[in-house]
Amino acid sequence: MTKNEVRERILDVGIIPVIRAESAAKAMQAVEAVCDGGIPIAEITMTVPNAVEALRQLNKNMKSRLLAGAGTVIHADMVEECVEAGAEFIVTPGYDPEVVSRVKELGKLLMVGALTPTEVMQAWDAGTDFVKIFPCGLVGGPKYIKALRGPFPDVAMIPTGGVNLENAADFLHAGADALGIGGELVSAAALKKGDLHAITATAQQFRAIVQGNRSQRAA
Repeated sequence: MTKNEVRERILDVGIIPVIRAESAAKAMQAVEAVCDGGIPIAEITMTVPNAVEALRQLNKNMKSRLLAGAGTVIHADMVEECVEAGAEFIVTPGYDPEVVSRVKELGKLLMVGALTPTEVMQAWDAGTDFVKIFPCGLVGGPKYIKALRGPFPDVAMIPTGGVNLENAADFLHAGADALGIGGELVSAAALKKGDLHAITATAQQFRAIVQGNRSQRAA
């Protein structure tokens, strides 16, 4: 996919599931569950054991219906490995110039993590495609996104950390371009028990919230 196609897919779906799991096998189960719930995107964090292999298998088995990316990428040497395994986007929890440079060289979509206004400016000026506002829930949640929208009306923001079923619509109303959702979507308890139906049902609820918000805007 081109970088623009990746961007459009993210904006269209409006949700990036952040996949953290105790094994690559569990991570792949989680991805299938969220896809079945109508969210064909997954960010496989590098904290998952054998995360690169999980990316490679997902790219092999689900490429036709999944947009897969790599998260928690904190070193430049991780970037090429993730892209080679099939990652179409790279997410980093904070700004690292070497990571930014490497992702740009490879032509992949980039999401740089930031929290303060200064960090948002730094990430956007560096050329990130989206700014991941993290950990957003700890500093005001939707109200913080609304506050950032004042000085940064054109910055593409994806709040991550603290997004749940109760406040997802509020984040969208506040100006979020999409939502990064981890444990509130992929429950660690449900994944451990193998209750994939619960994860799929939660994905469907989040997807309905995004679609409902867009219907309200269009009305």
